[in-house]
Amino acid sequence: MKTHQKYIKRCIELAKNGLGTTYPNPLVGSVIVYNDEIIGEGWHRKAGESHAEVNAIHAVKNKSLLSKATIYVSLEPCSHFGKTPPCCDLIIAHSIPNVVIGTIDPFAKVAGNGIKKLIEAGKNVTVGILEDECNELNKRFFTFHNKKRPYIILKWAESQDGFIAPISKDNQEPVWITNPFSRQLVHKWRSEEPAILVGTNTVLSDNPKLDTRDWSGTNPVRIILDKSGKISNNYHVKDQKSKTIVLTEQENLTSTENLIYENCIFDNRLVYSICTILYKNNVQSVLIEGGSQTLQSFIEANLWDEARIFKGDNLFKSGVKSPKISGKKTDKQIILKDELLIFFNHD
Repeated sequence: MKTHQKYIKRCIELAKNGLGTTYPNPLVGSVIVYNDEIIGEGWHRKAGESHAEVNAIHAVKNKSLLSKATIYVSLEPCSHFGKTPPCCDLIIAHSIPNVVIGTIDPFAKVAGNGIKKLIEAGKNVTVGILEDECNELNKRFFTFHNKKRPYIILKWAESQDGFIAPISKDNQEPVWITNPFSRQLVHKWRSEEPAILVGTNTVLSDNPKLDTRDWSGTNPVRIILDKSGKISNNYHVKDQKSKTIVLTEQENLTSTENLIYENCIFDNRLVYSICTILYKNNVQSVLIEGGSQTLQSFIEANLWDEARIFKGDNLFKSGVKSPKISGKKTDKQIILKDELLIFFNHD
């Protein structure tokens, strides 16, 4: 493996540590190399805190080596003042002569300006190392800024005979198709995305909490479809324990800090209206967990990026049919007796 690729790969590994905590910022890792040896490394840990380049520079014990070193970073260093100062300025201030960048930042306030600033300061800048891998690392961030919508992940569980729920049940709780290990994985996923979305029928039928109780992590913002106000305050999604956005046709409803009402178009434009509202609320990615009608609406509109489908080993024989999807299956995993299929939409 070539030297630049080796160290950008390490940047990517470091950056992944920030999944679920850096939103709305991208995932970024950085290493500093002198004489083919890493003398400092870091990643962006949390929005509002130091960026990857800052943490890597601070980790270097002998700062005199910086003037002879190369700094690697998976994403273009920022050149503007946000919650923290520009990383370009710090690189320049420490006289680091060589900068190797995985990919360009699509964010309008950066978008090549960081590279330009470094070149103008006389730095030797190399761009486009493991570019595809760096773009994949920040697929949520890139989709949000390039397509002006959130990265959309569909998720459901279905029985061996293709149903996501029985016709009827005895109580207002989910009927589990998957095993506890699969369910814990779903809670991990929830901690990695800023938002989770379900339709009205899912709330009325299962009364879900939509939290990360089986995993250590931040609860996602709950996005609830409720066209005509069928969901009362007695449901978990309205307990205001975590931020919830209710999409509805009802007007003049009073929002609170943790329970926000947004007017949505509930016709053949529904999924586009949802994406517009989520983009307005700065939601970079959303995990859509149901129900079948809601999931199928996104599939038919071809507005999805990834689908994660569990297939349990039980049989319902009748019930609510699972969504129908076509796409490139890229992965299959076995979790005890559950199958997990992963699809990506490359259209």
